[in-house]
Amino acid sequence: MVMDQTDTSVIRAALERPAAFAEVFDRHYGAIRDYLARRLPAALAEEVAAETFLVAFERRFDYDLAYPSARPWLFGITTNLLGRHRRDERRRMQAYRRAPPSPIDDGIEDAVARADASLARNALAAAIATLEPGDRDALMLQAVAELTYPEIALALGVPPGTVKSRLNRARRQLSEALAPEGVNASG
Repeated sequence: MVMDQTDTSVIRAALERPAAFAEVFDRHYGAIRDYLARRLPAALAEEVAAETFLVAFERRFDYDLAYPSARPWLFGITTNLLGRHRRDERRRMQAYRRAPPSPIDDGIEDAVARADASLARNALAAAIATLEPGDRDALMLQAVAELTYPEIALALGVPPGTVKSRLNRARRQLSEALAPEGVNASG
C-alpha cells in the first residue's frame, strides 16, 4: 500500500493489474460504509458499501483520470445505489419520527434535555423525509459524508450551482419545518 499515490494513479494501475484496486477500497470503504450506516440499517449499509466498490471496480475503465481523488466518484455511485432504497429510507425516517423517546433513568435535568433532544430528532427526521430526493442526497452528502460543493456536484453529476440551489432549498425547508409554530423562519 503506497499512500502517496493519488487515487487516479491507483486506478490507472488497476486497469492493467485489477488487484491494485484494493488500495481504493482500503482508502475509502470506511467513509462510504459510515455514510451509509447513517442512512440505512447496519446490515444493508455493509451490503450497499460492498456493492459500491463492486460497481466502481467494474467501471474503473470509465473513471475520469483528471480527478486525483475517487471520493466524489464513489459517493456518486453510492448515491445512485442508495436511490433504490429511497422509499425504504423515507419510511424509516417517518418511523424514527414516531418512535418513543428512549427510557430515561437519570436526573430530571438530563431527562428534560433528553426529551427535548428526542423531540428535535423526531422533527428533524420527519422534515428530512419530506425533502425531494435530490435535495436530500445533496444535504446528506454535505452533512454526513462532509463532501464539499464541488465534490457533491461530481458525486451527483450536476453543476455546482445546482448543488447550491438544492442545499439552499433543503435548508430553507428544514428551517421552516423546524421553526416553532407562529414564528416566521425567514424573519
